[in-house]
Formats: sequence, structure tokens, C-alpha cells
Amino acid sequence: MVAFALAALFFLALCLSARKDRRRFRNAVLFGLTFITLSFALLLQVTKLPGWAGTIVLAIVFLVPALGILALGVFLIANGVTMVRKEGRRPANLLSMLAGLGIFGMIALLATVGRLGSPLVDAAVAALTLIVAYVSFVFMCFLGYAFLYGRIKVRGDVDHVVMLGSGLIGGDRVPPLLASRLRKGQEIYEAQLARGSRPPVLLTSGGKGGDEKVAEARAMADWLIERGVPAEHVALEDRSRTTEENMLFSREIMTAADPGYRCVVVTNNFHAFRAAMMARKAGVNGQVLGSPTARYFWPSATIREFVAVFWEHKAVNLSICGLLAAAVALGAATS
Repeated sequence: MVAFALAALFFLALCLSARKDRRRFRNAVLFGLTFITLSFALLLQVTKLPGWAGTIVLAIVFLVPALGILALGVFLIANGVTMVRKEGRRPANLLSMLAGLGIFGMIALLATVGRLGSPLVDAAVAALTLIVAYVSFVFMCFLGYAFLYGRIKVRGDVDHVVMLGSGLIGGDRVPPLLASRLRKGQEIYEAQLARGSRPPVLLTSGGKGGDEKVAEARAMADWLIERGVPAEHVALEDRSRTTEENMLFSREIMTAADPGYRCVVVTNNFHAFRAAMMARKAGVNGQVLGSPTARYFWPSATIREFVAVFWEHKAVNLSICGLLAAAVALGAATS
């Protein structure tokens, strides 16, 4: 049981941190550390288990991830083809394909580097492997905890339902991605009404882009009103240009109405965890809920969200990558 003590400590830290605030990125790291230390603890028990049980543990720890990586590479490349076919060849739509090609490129590099017989190349590949392993670990932390965060349900009544805007079609029409957020917000509104509670204010948040005819908030409000939401139950935040401003300006409106407000923020599911971190930073008193997104769109969008989160913590992440490369260089120099 001693072997599982570290995993138990990380899990306890995760529970305490998430109870204090589920919107922290450190929760994702603690989630990943719990999984890693639990895997090592299971490996230490292999010799103590019956043969069949040990085989199962080894398969779970080694074989499943290895096959999973290959399957992931194939899936990402196929998804990239779908993204290009349906959404065009913009750089953001190529992320899943590039990630899939990167997986197979890294496998090919590791398979051939030993044949070159160059200490310098070996050291460079070792440094690259460690950096890729670190980035992959952080990504899996992000992905796993984002999945858990997305299981949050609304409990009790809220005063506001904030719906984050996105670009409009033709400058004045709500696209399917944004309509998904609005439907989710309306569902929360109608569920609270069905409980006999006071209706929440549906707060649409989004300013007017340079290529838009009206503010996103105005188009969103009109969409809701056309579908039966009384105009007096809709409020607009029409100044914001970024998600950070969505949160800050919406908080100002909600605080002015009631300093003790409670809200939920609605965005698409791939964006929920990152938006939650922004909500925490902006001091918004509420969790973030995700609305459905087309399956083919989700992988590239999730990778884009991770890149943004990774870069938001660039001081820490780049420092760790630099330390890993320096450690390999030092080891190569002293060997």
C-alpha cells in the first residue's frame, strides 16, 4: 500500500484544490500527476500479482498507451482531412492533421536516430523527446481535466446566464456554433422557470467586429427573442472584443445589478475549461458550461485551446522545456 501513497496524496490535493475552485489549471496538473503516480504504483505491484493479473497491468500501462498513440495519429490525420474539406485550408483548420503527422514523424525519428551514430544528433533527439513528452503530459492533463470539468451541472438557481459571442454570418446572422451556445443558455433559463423560480437574465456578450453590421450581443439577443424569450429577460454586453473582455464587462453589468449575483457562463464545450480559467481571473462568480460542437470540429479546436493555455503560462512552460534541454546537454557533455 505504501506504493500508492504518493498517488493518494496527489488525489487528495486534487480534491481539495477542486473543492476550493474547479477553474484552476493546477487541478489539471494534479489530475495528471495522480494518473502517472498511480500507473507507477501499479507497475511496482506486478511481481506480487498472479501471472494473468500482472499481464493485464503491463498491458494497461504500456500496450494500451502505445496502441492509443498510433490510433490517435491516424484519427488526427483523418480529422484534418475532414476539417479541410468542410472548413477550408486556414491554418487553424490544419492543427489536427499537423498533430497527427507530428506523432508519426516523432516515431520515425526515434526509430532511425540510433542508426546515425552521432552523439550530437542523439543528444538533440533526446532533448526533443523530453520536451515532446513534457508537452504531451501537459496536454493530457488539460484534456483529461477539461473532460471532467465539462461534466459540471447547474445546481440551484442563478441570476444571470452569460452567453459568449462569436463571429456572425454576413455580419448580422447567428452561425451554428453560436446558436449552440444560445440554445444551451435558453435551456438553463427554461429549466429554472420550470422549477417555479425567478427567471435568470440572459446576458448576451459580444461587441461589433470590423466586418459586422451589428454587435454580436444584439444578434444573439434577437435570436433569443425570436424564439420566445421575453425581451425584458435579455440584457446586452456589446463592448467586448475578446473572451477576457466578455468576462470583465459582463461582471460589471452583473455586479451593478446585484453585488451578490450568481451566474453561469455558456460557451462551446471545447472552450469551456479555458473560459473558466478566464472567468476566475476576471473575478466572475460562476462556472462555465459547454454547449455541443460538431464532432469533426472538436479536435482542432481543442488543440487550439491547449496551445493558447500553454502560451498563457509560457514563463513556466518554456523554462521547463529549457531546463530539460539543458539537462540533456549537460549529460552529453559529461559522458
